[in-house]
Amino acid sequence: MGTDIGDLLQKRKVELSDLSNRVLAIDAFNTLHQFLSIIRQRDGSPLVDSMGRTTSHLSGLLYRTASFVEAGIRPIFIFDGKPPDLKSKTLNRRKEVREFAREKWENAKVEGDLAAAYRYAQASSKVNQEIVEDSRYLLSIMGIPFVQAPCEGEAQAAHMVLKKDADCVASQDYDSFLFGAPTVVRNLAATGKRKLPGKNAYVDVEPEIIELGETLDTLGINREQLIDIAICVGTDYNKGLEKVGPKTALKLIKKYGDIHAVLREKGIEIEAVDRIKELFIHPEVTDDYEIKWNKPDSEKLIEFLSNNRGFSVDRVEKAAERLKVASGAKQKTLDQWF
Repeated sequence: MGTDIGDLLQKRKVELSDLSNRVLAIDAFNTLHQFLSIIRQRDGSPLVDSMGRTTSHLSGLLYRTASFVEAGIRPIFIFDGKPPDLKSKTLNRRKEVREFAREKWENAKVEGDLAAAYRYAQASSKVNQEIVEDSRYLLSIMGIPFVQAPCEGEAQAAHMVLKKDADCVASQDYDSFLFGAPTVVRNLAATGKRKLPGKNAYVDVEPEIIELGETLDTLGINREQLIDIAICVGTDYNKGLEKVGPKTALKLIKKYGDIHAVLREKGIEIEAVDRIKELFIHPEVTDDYEIKWNKPDSEKLIEFLSNNRGFSVDRVEKAAERLKVASGAKQKTLDQWF
């Protein structure tokens, strides 16, 4: 998902405690997708309640967000709005990938290949409207603010950091930098060991922080040139140039200056290249939001998660208590945390 420019970025490992007292604008769809992908049973089936409704995302939101708050982090979840028309091909392609993965998942379960079943199940996950509505309600009764973006959630999150309404964006995707986010934190939703695809090997997944300014200085380029590099590699709005990865794209942009010069030199075209750049440089965002953290409503949490969705009452009560203790006895508004 997003653009594949990660190899060019200057990354630094951090602990959750290093993010204490910071306000994080979290890409909600990106985070929910991670929860849906990793919180599954051995055969890849998601967690569900007695009525068959998926609860993996609710589990992730409750317990992981409690960990954030305990670490002194003040999260704000940013939800996507209507995607740009230029993203339609990417969305259709993702749908085809999900449907193919679901078919492979079902076949692997029948064959008893649990490893393959789990792998294909992860690729079949989708954030639908019911999941979004459940997540927004859960956040509200947890006392965690959220913002509805008019378009791309990452663009809205970057806008809020640039306005200093948040300190950094939290997302797995690198598109945040193309939208101008000065600081991005990755790997917040999932930490620990992760199996490499197709290999019997694991890597450590730890939170990391990336500063846009540091990366641009190291690479010797500006933000518009980073956008041009991403367009060469491929974005959610266009297919990349054939056989051009991030390092080759960097060389091309540094040699020729911008995407237009590269395309002239190669004698090729990218459809709507100027519109694509405009989507990143001047994305559709809003200032119509209010940010306020409240104490969690334990009764509503138990009613929603335990009575309606089958969560253990004891575990929900403990999570609510963790949130209460971490957030303190009094409500805190955003300016108190800067």
